[in-house]
Amino acid sequence: MKIQLLSPAGEIHRNRTGIFKSSLRYAPLTLTTLAALVPRELNALVAVQDEGVGPLDLDADADLFGITAITGTAPRAYAIADELRARGKTVVLGGPHATLLPDEAAAHADAVVIGYAEHSWPQLLRDFAAGKLQPRYAMPTGRVLAGVPHARRDLLVQRKYATVNSIEATRGCPHRCDFCVVPTAWPNTYAHRPVAEVVAELATFQKRHAVFIDLSPMEDVTYAKALYRAMIPLRMRWIGLSTTRIAEDDELLRAAAQSGCKGLLIGFESISQATLDGTRKHFHAAGRYADVVKKLHDHGIGVQGCFVFGFDTDGPDVFEETVEFVDRARIDLPRYAVLTPFPGTGLFRRLEGEGRLLTRDWTYYDVEHVVFRPKQMTPDALQAGLEWSWRQSYRWRSIGRRFLGAPPSIWPLWISLNAGYRYYAAHLHEKTGNAEWIAPGEVGSTDAAWPSATTEPLDDVVAIR
Repeated sequence: MKIQLLSPAGEIHRNRTGIFKSSLRYAPLTLTTLAALVPRELNALVAVQDEGVGPLDLDADADLFGITAITGTAPRAYAIADELRARGKTVVLGGPHATLLPDEAAAHADAVVIGYAEHSWPQLLRDFAAGKLQPRYAMPTGRVLAGVPHARRDLLVQRKYATVNSIEATRGCPHRCDFCVVPTAWPNTYAHRPVAEVVAELATFQKRHAVFIDLSPMEDVTYAKALYRAMIPLRMRWIGLSTTRIAEDDELLRAAAQSGCKGLLIGFESISQATLDGTRKHFHAAGRYADVVKKLHDHGIGVQGCFVFGFDTDGPDVFEETVEFVDRARIDLPRYAVLTPFPGTGLFRRLEGEGRLLTRDWTYYDVEHVVFRPKQMTPDALQAGLEWSWRQSYRWRSIGRRFLGAPPSIWPLWISLNAGYRYYAAHLHEKTGNAEWIAPGEVGSTDAAWPSATTEPLDDVVAIR
């Protein structure tokens, strides 16, 4: 049996035509995990193709093609699937979007995998080999992820990624944020891999560095402490995700730092507590965000802070206020996104009921395009404000100001990632259709005019590579 596993990429994230540089790109874990789950008795030849780092070869010889897609890449995945099926190939679709809308995905595939695939994917392959492929496969994830095989990182072209050492220790999230896909696609799921199994896989990593893709392992403090203490002898350097909870437990924070944590992505989402409370993210305290950042810096941990624009409580001043906060709090790596109502979420149902959705073309559901009518501004103003914020935070003056707060131990990583996002910020308008916009006046001035679709572009924005 020959199997090809494909991961389509949106226009923004394709390596050759997009603006997402390799310095920002870690290897996807889905493809390599699926490859590892292929039953040995099938003697299958497996190859993986990630469109984020190179063009897909649809002429590749295979008996079965497996395609994974998020909402923003679903139309691309469907087009690829339709082309392959027209050639007589068997196609399986899976991933978050197929889990959210399995009926839609089923129109483009011979089989659909709903939810996580550690049990259903091996069964699907055995059924296919026996000529008994079923149209749908769905098996729930338990509370413990024991026996998950090590991902097949050997199938990747390692030089095309900043690292191929992505790994998962926990799965799912106990929170139910209104705009998040996770509680919709995988409800009531918060599972753990045995600590010994995680450590055993980490011990195989070259160069002793890793990227944890877990949404928030810190939500189970006992497990997180046990994991980080077990990692200390490995002398690794790793980055991952967290909520602000890590700064609320000094013992947990020390354990993370001692285990080699050098950076955490935190979804701050908004600097308004009213906004956080309204989206069920009340477990974050906006008034303490700056203290959280400082506490992490004091332990040698950098912060990638993510902010979302377009909530009903956001007025036209939200962009400038957020950018100013990012500089003042010395957030090492700011990321901005527009609120996106992914199908099935509470946010989607509400906006659909209010008649505020602008399009159902999933291509634009990539968190960088406005796809609904905001409450306190026009869609164009929200789009312009998003892109203005990206460019403001990645001006040299802002980068330099934030660098002053970065722990020296993360400087090499800090410089590389800021350079990558500066390029991204400079070219984002090319991928969203806003060719000319930005606040005029001296770069970094506090009295610059508000961004609009008709103002002149910044003159200090240049490609860095």
